[in-house]
Amino acid sequence: MPLRNRWVPGRAEETEPRPTERIRLAQWVWAVVLLVVEVLTLRPMGLSGRGLAVALLLAVNFGVFALRLVPRRFLPERLFLLLMVVGVVAAAALMAVAESGTASLFAFFLAAFIGYRLEAGQATVLAVALSLLSGVALASQAEPGQQGLLFMAGLSTGALVLAGMSGRSRNQAVEAAISAAESAERAARAEARTLVLTERGRVARDVHDVLAHSLAGINMQLELADALIEVGETEKARRATARAQSLVRESLKQAQWTVRALREEALPLLESLTALLESSGHHEGLTVTGTVRELPTRVTHDLLRIAQEALTNATRHAPGGGVRVAVAYDEGTTTLTIVNEPGTMPASATGTGSGMGLIGIRERVALMNGTVTTGLVPSGPRRGSWKVEVVIPV
Repeated sequence: MPLRNRWVPGRAEETEPRPTERIRLAQWVWAVVLLVVEVLTLRPMGLSGRGLAVALLLAVNFGVFALRLVPRRFLPERLFLLLMVVGVVAAAALMAVAESGTASLFAFFLAAFIGYRLEAGQATVLAVALSLLSGVALASQAEPGQQGLLFMAGLSTGALVLAGMSGRSRNQAVEAAISAAESAERAARAEARTLVLTERGRVARDVHDVLAHSLAGINMQLELADALIEVGETEKARRATARAQSLVRESLKQAQWTVRALREEALPLLESLTALLESSGHHEGLTVTGTVRELPTRVTHDLLRIAQEALTNATRHAPGGGVRVAVAYDEGTTTLTIVNEPGTMPASATGTGSGMGLIGIRERVALMNGTVTTGLVPSGPRRGSWKVEVVIPV
């Protein structure tokens, strides 16, 4: 169900809800009906003497009654309180001056209005004052022996302040519920936007990984074929061209893997890593330690993309060098390690890359709450090699 419009921040002085058109129309109807009833019943009514006093007090009372049609934000707090005090005196005075009619209606309506628009303390003080003044006003016109009864009747006028307070509390509860619903809706929209941005980042990383890995290998083979043709090595150039065609076919497979991953379909980690090694021209194989276990789809997908980016970097920056990939299943963690040895051939002219690969790796690892280490191997049999090590807590 759609939420009602509320007064926007920056107009915090408004405390009650903005009335709908139906409520506003009802308020106008009540005002007109009350004015017509009072004009027809109040006596005396004229342009002089007591009749003039009744007419003037009727105008003042109706003016105070009409304040319910004015939004609270247009009336400063002190001015509004002063007008309510004037209304209390005018309502009691009208009952004291009028000889007949429904003069007490203004007092009843005013008590309810005071309870609705003022805080409990202020409303209670004004309601007590209205009751006492109304009681005195009615008792002043009573026949001998009826003063006490009419005084008690006048005291009852302030009782409607409780109805106004009840309406105020009910509207505040409704407003609080609406505000909570609006806050929840804003939070849901913000969360949805965050999810969209996260998914866009994920898709961007996947597209980059597929294109970078595939196009870098294809470009290297075509550059090699071009160089071999220039020196007359036709057979070797043909093999390089065939290798480029093989990479194209493999790229189509990788595109299919990406689509499957985007659809959250499960990918076999070890088999996919082996296929990645084969497609990049490295046949050293995959080393697996620990007890193999199934990983979450999201983790498997990201580990494959990290391995793909590392293999792309190896092809781009160290062509001809050996590459070794290892997966270690430890208690509570899974570690992926890719080590590429120094290249045996010069890197291609396009070997600098965009720099987005390592950024994408770090983003993926951060989303998995893991750690990533990259850099040269400082010692050991693979000294000088480049290592990428990712540890995921799963």
